[in-house]
Amino acid sequence: MGLKEKLAEKKKQFEIQWKKLNKKKVFGSLGVVMALSAVVIYLALNPDTVSGISTKTSPSKELSSFPVPELKERYGFVYNYFDVSEGTIEKNEFLSVILDRYGVGAAQVDVLAKKLRQLPNRPTLRVGRDYTVLSDPETKEAEYFIYEPNAYRFFVYDLRDTMRVYEVEKEVEKKVVTNSGVIESSLWNAIVGNDMSFAIASKMEDALQWSVDFHHVQKGDRFRLYFEEDWIEGERVGVGKLIGAHYQADGNDYYAIRFKNDNYDGFFDPEGRPMKKAFLKSPVKYARISSAYNLRRFHPILKRTKPHYGTDYAAPRGTPILAVANGYIERIGRTRGNGNFIKIKHDKVYATQYLHMNGFAKGMKKGTRVTQGQTIGYVGSTGLATGPHVCFRFWKNGKQVDHRRQNLPPPDPIPESDMEQFGNIKDEIMGILQGLEFRNKPKEEEVLDTLQTTPNNRPL
Repeated sequence: MGLKEKLAEKKKQFEIQWKKLNKKKVFGSLGVVMALSAVVIYLALNPDTVSGISTKTSPSKELSSFPVPELKERYGFVYNYFDVSEGTIEKNEFLSVILDRYGVGAAQVDVLAKKLRQLPNRPTLRVGRDYTVLSDPETKEAEYFIYEPNAYRFFVYDLRDTMRVYEVEKEVEKKVVTNSGVIESSLWNAIVGNDMSFAIASKMEDALQWSVDFHHVQKGDRFRLYFEEDWIEGERVGVGKLIGAHYQADGNDYYAIRFKNDNYDGFFDPEGRPMKKAFLKSPVKYARISSAYNLRRFHPILKRTKPHYGTDYAAPRGTPILAVANGYIERIGRTRGNGNFIKIKHDKVYATQYLHMNGFAKGMKKGTRVTQGQTIGYVGSTGLATGPHVCFRFWKNGKQVDHRRQNLPPPDPIPESDMEQFGNIKDEIMGILQGLEFRNKPKEEEVLDTLQTTPNNRPL
């Protein structure tokens, strides 16, 4: 290949690079123009090389010494051709305050604010999130403000004459993975200690919450998981859907198998019965039972023995309280003993009551229809309560009973017409789960060190 051909090939490589970057929505075209200009300038200053005649050096040396800039790209921009400033949103820091430091006036910010209001999914600047400002290296004028509210998307504020704001979703790679754990001290440590995001614990609870009481996890409980992870640019950023789960407690095995076809989309047990049952096990996630149903309980405030017809779930103030089943609000209000409370009628047989709420969710009133898992209020300590908790009461045929001892009828299984398809998927998922060894978590200090050094293992 002659020198002319080699230079033409070099130019072609630049053009290919430009097309590649343009496909990724790269807007720093200035960089490619400069690179191509360098080729032209090089040829102009070295006319002999064009004709293939060079008395100074061989063509191969001239070509090997040709400077090819290494392009640094992020957010679809070539950083090489901007002054790049990066920062973190501080407390009480607004967009106008940040942009003022870069010479963007109030009038421009006002235009941006109007543009933002037109976005269906407009971003909110949050403390601790990062931002980037790209400025012209010659004029020092800020041209772009880039804000990344989460790992999945970012927003570009075009500060030039166009003054526009647009959202860019990142390309997500889905990886199917497996993992497992053995509970030694807590579900948290068993999850993060085995290099998983705690978000997968929430998905496991959502799938198994009708079968497993996650408020009573015990040392020695074991679990296996088959799920998706989200990866962006070679980094794990989150958890996708849960495909299958196995939880083992007190010698009992509980499976949740995801099954989706034209008629179904949800989790099922190995017999093809929906995991979703008429009632949730608990009205609060990640709480602990501080006082169980007890007909001879010593009341901590009244200082006398008094039947306790409910189950107390202690949780931080403001924790959402969930309706455990579909129904309508039969009573809502406040009394001296119950504090703020809601009673839900589910059918002719069952009703539930939620006491000591800090407040009610928006729209809650007598007669309001609620669905299973809907937030109806928030944990508090109103009424006769020593601390933030919800006293959950379960009524059957007008009598308060211990909900944890009720054997409620299971839902109907998948019909025969879909059972063969379900069976094939079940066999595959259960085979993968049963092939996993249960992993023990590292020592406590190792888990804490993991939490400090790998942010992706924190709850998402």
